[in-house]
Amino acid sequence: MSSLFRFQHGLILLKRILTLALALAVFQGCEQEKIFKNGPSEYDADVALDWLSLQLNLTQTTPGFTPPVAARAYGYTGLALYEAMVHGMEGFRSMEGQISDYTTSYLQPSESNEKHHWGLVANSTLAAMLRGLYPTTSVANQAAITDLERSYNTRFNEETTDGVYDRSVSLGARVAQSILDYASTDGQSTAFSSNFPSSYVAPAGPGLWEPTPSGFQPALQPYWGNVRPFLAANVSSLVMPTAPTAYSVDTNSAFYAEAMEVYQTKLNLTAEQEVIAKFWSDDPAKTPTPSGHSMSIMKQVLEQENAKLDEVAVTWVQTGMAVHDAFVCCWKTKYTYNYLRPVTAIQDLIDASWTPILNTPPFPEYPSGHSVQSGAACAVLTGLFGDNYAFTDRTHENRTDIDGSPRSFSSFEEFAMEAAMSRLYGGIHFMKAITEGVDQGVRIGSNIQNLKFRD
Repeated sequence: MSSLFRFQHGLILLKRILTLALALAVFQGCEQEKIFKNGPSEYDADVALDWLSLQLNLTQTTPGFTPPVAARAYGYTGLALYEAMVHGMEGFRSMEGQISDYTTSYLQPSESNEKHHWGLVANSTLAAMLRGLYPTTSVANQAAITDLERSYNTRFNEETTDGVYDRSVSLGARVAQSILDYASTDGQSTAFSSNFPSSYVAPAGPGLWEPTPSGFQPALQPYWGNVRPFLAANVSSLVMPTAPTAYSVDTNSAFYAEAMEVYQTKLNLTAEQEVIAKFWSDDPAKTPTPSGHSMSIMKQVLEQENAKLDEVAVTWVQTGMAVHDAFVCCWKTKYTYNYLRPVTAIQDLIDASWTPILNTPPFPEYPSGHSVQSGAACAVLTGLFGDNYAFTDRTHENRTDIDGSPRSFSSFEEFAMEAAMSRLYGGIHFMKAITEGVDQGVRIGSNIQNLKFRD
């Protein structure tokens, strides 16, 4: 074979190799574009929903996460996920300048134009949020956070390159730190350790709240109404309910009639009503609290919808902010009126031996917290999924201490009303606290819905 021929043959082989290399580079580039350039709408929701499952467990098993404290954690975690995802969601906007005192500080110049693996961003964000919000959780729970983070990092590492991996993890960590810094400015970063402040002295007098059996605990989170809401409008006079019924010992009074209604409800309680009362009790330490029940319903709906990562981010931030603001406004109302509980009124006026089905929680009666937060969640979920959205709630299906059989609903309004009415069946709220509470919650959730999430 002549030298010239070998040279020409070598050029042909080199040309083929270069052509194949170029084709491979183009293919790999297209694959990288497919993975990195597209936004969270191209990613499955598993990573976010698995973190939500873990947060529900942390809330249940970490001491001090009472209903207001738990709702705060769900709200800030949802905000962090949304803010981490929004830069990859075309047509959506940050909450900066829309919610109380919030500004962003985590995005580096030109970073929004760089490629990210949004599953990695979500994983990094949510891991950091749970570490920051639950610093006193058990060693086992801390290990669960580490294991879940490592699992998704390992899985996603196979889909990316070193540069995109590092950039994505870094973005998630910085978003989380920014939200944790923002959360710290509401003064409640250690609220789980101060549920019963000794400085509070409850007002005393006829018709006012007093510690109730069986625990006779002092007032829980009496200053929570001063916590910063996500929306100032959600603690304004426009969302506040009317005053509770005036206390009276007159047997012909409206108040006496309300007390008698609670008393008679227990006397005539059906088996189904008792199941409902216990299904929605959602006691701290036994469950992820009432707002956790709403978050669980949200999770089940997203699973039913086969939602993508962007849809989880939008739904979580709205539901989380709604239940947080619901507890702030509800607690503001509770400690404005300091209204007595049914067990106090009934034992004083009707039957000294009467006790409710459920244990009465240690804070004033009016309005019903279950009702307010359920109404708020209902408004958000109805706005996102429609008026007649049917679903089955399996939140308690694995419990053995109550009948946790799944319950089916034809709408979010139906779930909210059942959750609210459960408090009458349980003997811990008057009817007005229930009806006014749901309306108050709906107004709060509607205000969240009216934020500009899209351009």
